[in-house]
Amino acid sequence: MLHGPTPEELERARNTLRGVVGASPLLPFGTTGGGDRSRRVLLKLENLQPTGSYKLRGATCAVAALTDAQLEEGVLTASAGNFAQGIAWAARRRDVPCRVVVPDHAPRAKLDALRALGAELFAVPFERWWRVLLERRFEDVPGAFVHPVCEQPVLAGGGTVGLEIHERCPDAAVVLVPYGGGGLACGIAAALRAVGSRAIVLACEVATAAPLAAAFEAGEPVAIERRTSFVDGIGSGSVLPEMWPLAEELLAGSIVVEPEAVARHLRRLALEVKVVAEGAGAVPVAAALEELPSADPPPGDVVCVVTGGNLDPEVLAAVLGGATP
Repeated sequence: MLHGPTPEELERARNTLRGVVGASPLLPFGTTGGGDRSRRVLLKLENLQPTGSYKLRGATCAVAALTDAQLEEGVLTASAGNFAQGIAWAARRRDVPCRVVVPDHAPRAKLDALRALGAELFAVPFERWWRVLLERRFEDVPGAFVHPVCEQPVLAGGGTVGLEIHERCPDAAVVLVPYGGGGLACGIAAALRAVGSRAIVLACEVATAAPLAAAFEAGEPVAIERRTSFVDGIGSGSVLPEMWPLAEELLAGSIVVEPEAVARHLRRLALEVKVVAEGAGAVPVAAALEELPSADPPPGDVVCVVTGGNLDPEVLAAVLGGATP
């Protein structure tokens, strides 16, 4: 059974990542709320990692945990792009093959990056891709399967983001994290608890696919209608069953934002602070500036985890032109 990463697991992850993945910066980005409820907003820029995403942390830890015998036939994963890039990057460092099952709507920029890293790709419809995540296998394709979410080293790797937030901003009151599978949000929340932080962690979802908000409302995972949007890095038809107990225990709730709000703040990031974020990475910023004030969070700094920046140029151009792709 999965559990929040322990201090020992977090320290192991930090040691694994030392010299491989750097601590990303915290960038001030205005305030949210007003008057005595005004709170400073900070951006945790994980889009600046070598593969353009925080996923390199968990992927590096997961591949490092595999033995040479387990890696004899390489690695296999299922990912929309960012985790797969991390796995392909880590696999290349260990000189083993990497195979990736991708949903057939995955962004071209991410697929091109995977091919450049030497990964072999298998594109399937989203429903089939989701089944690979649940079953942890794909047809007769060889390789040690690494789940993009439900692995202890992946949770611990994501948890190192929480350690860095606490070290750089010990007075943080709220940490906003995009919710895809839940590994990063739960890893950060567990890490903050481990170091005695008072900060709450809120998941952030897009309205076209918000299974965690539905699960919190129902008290259990439920199936929802998922609609495709340019926010491709998060959103599914249900919460992963293995992750629900952790999410229910560690997260303070879910904030849901509309795609139009995500586009507005993606545009602001690019134009005001020259930060290119993908849709999922801009979701916490939209949540902080448009939805959080009405939620009356505790006083203190608000940290938005900008999880990645692997955005198709055509999508970026459309957003900069004022559209919601």
